[in-house]
Amino acid sequence: MKTLPKSSRVVIIGGGIVGCSTAYHLAKLGVEALLLERRKLTSGTTFHAAGLVGQLRSNANITQLLGYSVELYNTIEDETGLGTGWKMNGGLRLACNQERWTEVKRQATTARSFGLQMDLLTPQEAQDLWPLMNVDDVVGAAFMPTDGQANPSDITQAMAKGARMNGAQIFEDCKVTDLEIDKGVIKAVITDQGRVECESVVLCAGQWSRSFAARFGVNIPLVSMEHQYMVTEPIKGMPKDLPTLRDPDRLTYYKEEVGGLVMGGYEANPIPWAVDGIPEGFHYTLLDSNFDHFEPLMELALGRVPALETAGIKTLTNGPESFTPDGNFIIGEAPELRNFFVGAGFNAFGIAAGGGAGMALAEWVKNGEPPFDLWSADIRRFGRPHFDTDWVRTRTVEAYAKHYTMAWPYEEHSSGRPCRKSPLYEVLKDQGACFGEKLGWERPNWFAGAGETPQDVYSFGRQNWFDAVGREHKACREAAVLFDQTSFAKFALKGPDALAALNWICANNVDKPVGALTYTQMLNDHGGIECDLTIARVAEDEFYIVTGTGFATHDFDWISRNIPAGMNCQLFDITSSNAVLALMGPRARDILQAVTRADVSNAGFPFGTTKTIGIVGCPVLALRVTYVGELGWELHLPVEYATTVYAALMQAGAEHGLVNAGYRAIDSLRLEKGYRAWGADIGPDHTPQEAGLGWAVKLKRNTPFKGREAAQAQADGGVKKMMACFTCDPDVVLLGRETIYRNGERVGWLTSGGFGYTVDKSIGYGYIRNPDGVTRDYVMEGSYELEVATQRVPCTVHMTPLYDAIMERIKG
Repeated sequence: MKTLPKSSRVVIIGGGIVGCSTAYHLAKLGVEALLLERRKLTSGTTFHAAGLVGQLRSNANITQLLGYSVELYNTIEDETGLGTGWKMNGGLRLACNQERWTEVKRQATTARSFGLQMDLLTPQEAQDLWPLMNVDDVVGAAFMPTDGQANPSDITQAMAKGARMNGAQIFEDCKVTDLEIDKGVIKAVITDQGRVECESVVLCAGQWSRSFAARFGVNIPLVSMEHQYMVTEPIKGMPKDLPTLRDPDRLTYYKEEVGGLVMGGYEANPIPWAVDGIPEGFHYTLLDSNFDHFEPLMELALGRVPALETAGIKTLTNGPESFTPDGNFIIGEAPELRNFFVGAGFNAFGIAAGGGAGMALAEWVKNGEPPFDLWSADIRRFGRPHFDTDWVRTRTVEAYAKHYTMAWPYEEHSSGRPCRKSPLYEVLKDQGACFGEKLGWERPNWFAGAGETPQDVYSFGRQNWFDAVGREHKACREAAVLFDQTSFAKFALKGPDALAALNWICANNVDKPVGALTYTQMLNDHGGIECDLTIARVAEDEFYIVTGTGFATHDFDWISRNIPAGMNCQLFDITSSNAVLALMGPRARDILQAVTRADVSNAGFPFGTTKTIGIVGCPVLALRVTYVGELGWELHLPVEYATTVYAALMQAGAEHGLVNAGYRAIDSLRLEKGYRAWGADIGPDHTPQEAGLGWAVKLKRNTPFKGREAAQAQADGGVKKMMACFTCDPDVVLLGRETIYRNGERVGWLTSGGFGYTVDKSIGYGYIRNPDGVTRDYVMEGSYELEVATQRVPCTVHMTPLYDAIMERIKG
């Protein structure tokens, strides 16, 4: 019997496919790794996974990660000599109504944007590939030839062997009982066989991850859900090379197995499991088959595959799996504990993601950063509501039920709401607000007028709120609007070294007088944009930091972990303390001056400054800034004053045409002005030079800052991708991920899309790529088209804001 080592640089907890993949990739990188599995490899949930491997997602980098899995599965059998059951037999996706067909066509364009082949087929062509199915109701289908299927246990064992071949150690029947942590630093893992010193821990414990991590203050928002699939006896005439099949309109999926079929699905009424905790000793265990609950899926499947009527049923497998509130997996270093990494919550596509997730985790552990931007799966995308397991479960039930429903543009979740509310929630609701939700916050998306219902009606065309948002947009350009942006994340950095710390972390110069306001990025060592925020200097030793609602955990973590060692300053999250009212539009000054004695003239309150002013007895921190391209102020004030200040502004603004406006108008307005959105247009894979934000980087100053060398190299040597704006006919609906063609060649995709009501054009932003370099002249010399739902449409490229006249109004 092997003896447990006394130390290892990295300890991986959990021997499913993600844990074994992480061990394999760490070993390949030359990193000492030890994997500990409490029972046997695959005995948690991997052994009962269905094993379908699809690649396409709405995010380019998640698609890339899944594509890496396919590359690995193509070679791991030859490398290790162990069979994996991997077959690149392709994947079919059906569409049975026109709106689903539009969704599929948009997915085909997304695939093309990301460099994947997805072929659109007629119903007959689809049936030729999958002859067992009835296609009477099929409108069309998409086929991705590089998708496939694997045997989950076999491919996991192959990666485990590959890990051992490269020096990793794997111990089964070794339960991790505790972590040894000293002053926030991981020192060791404690097991039932002894103590193992380590520098880092990677938790890949599937549905056990949340409860284990919670003991150490780490929040992993996942819960267990029952998931069933049926395995049939061999079916006569079953082709061995049958592609996997997804039939989302019938909520079902299929794959061939040993001459029979595996059929499962995502029912609209899923069943949470282990609500009171996972039973002790649960391993290599399945739940009782629930035939009554599976029957509606079976009836849907019979309409698609008539052969199921007479096929013998070998098993109905009911296995619990971990699901997350937004349907994406959870990866990365926990913000609550350094060197504690997580790979969990794979929403029943752990086999598809396993290879890539292990690669990403291994590189993250070794290099201190992921191989590329994984924000949509990053553990730091979560926040305060996700500490409550009941709230997580409520939202996850909805996400599971939506797994195969239409992925509508602008779709909002409905469960677990309202959760976090601005003081103005009821007031704005009474005035016709239609709310969306971000990180638990209720935020007005748009306001219904007379005869309109404040409720979204989803479609792939112009949705029912289009005209309402147009009214708000027009009011902002011509009069004034008030946005409730209380959900903004807000931090205070205080201490004698606050300036020195921020000037190191920030790409722009924050060494300005008290009262100065700075727009800045924070860069990684490659020059990529990790944060995009506004910083007000409110005292010699204090800064007020404002960032987007969804980035609260991420940005707090980035700032706090990049404060240089030994510097004396403290970061506080004060999001819940302050409400935010954004008063924007050409009449904003008239309205603000009517409610305060402070001088808000351009001379008295210039653009890019901040000061505290009084409004109806409230001390208001007013920031002269804009994200909509109009004269305006963000008014930050204690929450208890919010309704009073709001009422005063609305009363003073009545004669100036002041109206409420929501977040969809903000997006439309910012697109016209060319303001970037982090998480879409900019992020860790994009630099200021590439994004047209080089003007906000302090390269002319002899000041060191994080990422300076990379930023300087690009400033001197040029870039290979550059952001541009595209406009096209207003009848074309741009959503993002549409393919960009320059002179007939694919050069990128749109990172965001929408509509500009002032210019009466559809607007998109995206990066034009060229391995030999991209310049402004190169961009402007090209002729461009956009592919939208497989159709190419002409467009015009721009390198300046669409609404330049705005600048005079902002600063005037």
